[in-house]
Amino acid sequence: MATSVIHSWIMDSDGVAPTATRGASPELPPARLVIERLDDYQQHHRWVGLPLAVVYKFSDDQGTYLAALITYYGFASLFPLLLLLVTILGSLLRGDPGLQQQILHSALREFPIIGDQIGQNIHSLHGSVAAVVIGILGSLYGGLGVTRAGQYALDTVWAVPRAARVDTLRASLRGLTLLLVLGTGLLVTTALSAVTTGADAYGATLGVGLRITATLLAVSVNTALFIAAFRLLTTRDVGIDQIRTGAIAAAVAWQALQELGTYYLAHELKGASATYGLFGIVLGLLAWIYLAALIVVFCAELNVVRAKHLWPRSLLTPFTDNVELTRADKSAYTSYAQAEQHIASETIDVTFPPPSTDREQPHE
Repeated sequence: MATSVIHSWIMDSDGVAPTATRGASPELPPARLVIERLDDYQQHHRWVGLPLAVVYKFSDDQGTYLAALITYYGFASLFPLLLLLVTILGSLLRGDPGLQQQILHSALREFPIIGDQIGQNIHSLHGSVAAVVIGILGSLYGGLGVTRAGQYALDTVWAVPRAARVDTLRASLRGLTLLLVLGTGLLVTTALSAVTTGADAYGATLGVGLRITATLLAVSVNTALFIAAFRLLTTRDVGIDQIRTGAIAAAVAWQALQELGTYYLAHELKGASATYGLFGIVLGLLAWIYLAALIVVFCAELNVVRAKHLWPRSLLTPFTDNVELTRADKSAYTSYAQAEQHIASETIDVTFPPPSTDREQPHE
């Protein structure tokens, strides 16, 4: 519906789309004049053009589907990873069950509202040494699924040719390294998130200065973790300056998501059941992981748009082929085609003929 409306706006009174030429023309219909002025404005103002380019690339890469892929493997990997964590804690802290529970509770704070019920369903691996070892290896392999999904998503975002992407073994090693890095920072970020919200509801009083400090520290740690994730999950060699902005944005968004969930738990659901049964746990967990995945993918798109200077984009490119492509449009579309290179000897050439009224076909 939206596409047909936009298409009708750019048609003249005879039902023929005008050629896409830059600059106002008195023969153009009023709606087209308005669109061209808006397009000209966003192309010359970074504060509008850059976010629009990120949204367009997110759409081009089917970012919602990439986030859904991460969500699926994240959901499938969560319980094996928690099982692995509980088993390791049970082995290392055998004489201090209280500390085991504190560490597990800290990890589950990453999932406000539903974390407590998840914890009630996670228990350590038991049995013979061989059974425990096999269980640990199986849990670790299952937990690596989310890192492989993340690698696929980031390689897609960066338009890494399929022929250049890492093999399964190296992808698993990168994923294992990332899990170790994330595990190291997990307790710090969750503890700081817990300090910033919910303290008053449980009888603790924190000053504004301490709350702000804890929040800034949490964002700083999260930024470092996102930088590590963006580097380890991308086959392309990316510099910190290329991913720093997206990492900061992801850390701030993640902190806000954490605090909103923790605040809601502390002030609205304290003393009550977080959700209602297994069905509620599943839906809540899927929603939480999906929001986190959207943050990761969108902030990765921001990194790519800035690093490759994929802006400004033409305003009408999602709606019609009959448009004057910008340099950023051509660069983006070229990268999408080149990303489909399956073998190193394959050559992909991309050309862009000028817009023509004879080939105007609206997108369906």
